[in-house]
Amino acid sequence: MLTCYMTAVQCEWLEIRKRRHANLLYPEIQLKDSPKARNNVNVEGATHKQVVDLIKSGGDVLTLTVISVTPQEAERLEPCEDLSYPPIDYSEKRSLPISVPDYHVRERKHERYVVFNVHMAGRHLCSRRYREFAALHMALKKEFIGFNFPKLPGKWPFQLTEQQLDARRRGLEQYLEKICAVRVIAESDAMQEFLTDKLDEDGDQGPAVDLKVLLPDREVVTVTVVKAALVKDVYDAVCSRVGLDSETAKYFYLFEIVEYNFERKLQPHEHPHTLYIQNYSTASATCLAIRRWLFNVNRSLSEQALTWIFWQTVDEVNRGHISAGERLYQLKALQDASRKHEYLKLARELSGYGDIVFPHCACDSRKEGHVVAAVGMAAFKLHAAKEDGTLESQVVEFQWNTITRWEVDDEGMAFCFQYTRQDNRPPRWLKVFTPYYTFLSDCFDRIAEEAKWDDPGE
Repeated sequence: MLTCYMTAVQCEWLEIRKRRHANLLYPEIQLKDSPKARNNVNVEGATHKQVVDLIKSGGDVLTLTVISVTPQEAERLEPCEDLSYPPIDYSEKRSLPISVPDYHVRERKHERYVVFNVHMAGRHLCSRRYREFAALHMALKKEFIGFNFPKLPGKWPFQLTEQQLDARRRGLEQYLEKICAVRVIAESDAMQEFLTDKLDEDGDQGPAVDLKVLLPDREVVTVTVVKAALVKDVYDAVCSRVGLDSETAKYFYLFEIVEYNFERKLQPHEHPHTLYIQNYSTASATCLAIRRWLFNVNRSLSEQALTWIFWQTVDEVNRGHISAGERLYQLKALQDASRKHEYLKLARELSGYGDIVFPHCACDSRKEGHVVAAVGMAAFKLHAAKEDGTLESQVVEFQWNTITRWEVDDEGMAFCFQYTRQDNRPPRWLKVFTPYYTFLSDCFDRIAEEAKWDDPGE
């Protein structure tokens, strides 16, 4: 008698034929892995023919015991092959300027170890230990079975010298360069998680990182802050770097460049470094910028503040946020910092000066089409637009003394405001459905705050 033990996922019965003339009973088994037999014979790695021959030689009785295993073990023994999924395309390439320029020693909880700093386009993404690289390598090999992965630098049981550490750094850099060049691997969840450095829960602020920030005069400055620095920390570092006094500093703030025509004011709880590394693939040098955070632009301001407002006004004229019309030629002739006072005097007479213009979005006051919201010291305006953003002729202005309440609808991603109407009609609520609803609410709060500034020269 031959007793053969196999798991249910390791064999498929095709048919059992009786060979009466040979007085034998044997199965034809399609083997998909390497089943093991317990009859003093180990058939792991045996071919189909070898196992069939073994069964035939065992006599005219075959006992097959099917052993139940966990789904995890079954998957390990035989990965399911779903032919409904198309094969993975490894030919599509992606050029990512990834590098591992250096490493440093980190000490935490009585442990001392080396981490390698991963950069993308010169921006620090994360710091990873060698074992984290190894874990990434194993996860990717399991996910992308058909890809021929490059070799990861080998382990070494002893403490490495500086020369050996640098050799490992170069090897890790070459490894990342090769696998990140394949788009499907570079965009995988495992790779994205590896490249995203989470803030530590034990209070560690992380290593020092360099952030580039675009100033209104188009100069780019670099500040060094801890990785976990909040918006105020970064803004204060910029003010210190350029010598901006505290009085002027309150008229500007740190913004994120979302697209060419729009910048979003950052929230106090945000981490600029996180935004900085998430935008590594953009063509611009940075996604962080200092922009005006002032609606009453007729206030008495310092020369530095006027210079920055002058350059931002030039940008807003070029973007079409300020309607220059026939004055455009005059403004072009004055487009020099030495003539900023003449330029700003002319710009103050134009529609849209000092406004913050939002990207087009839906509004519940329009059944069809979109609106372009603009917040200014004079009024809040909704300019009718098509769904592609093309402006139409209708513009509705809400004077600030008619707006009684406003709030954000986080669930609906909308900004809501209530305004009074004439002829004793009840107040009405309007909803503006924009992903920048929090920023829009901040603008309303800022308008209300500036309205309380008694002394214009304060």
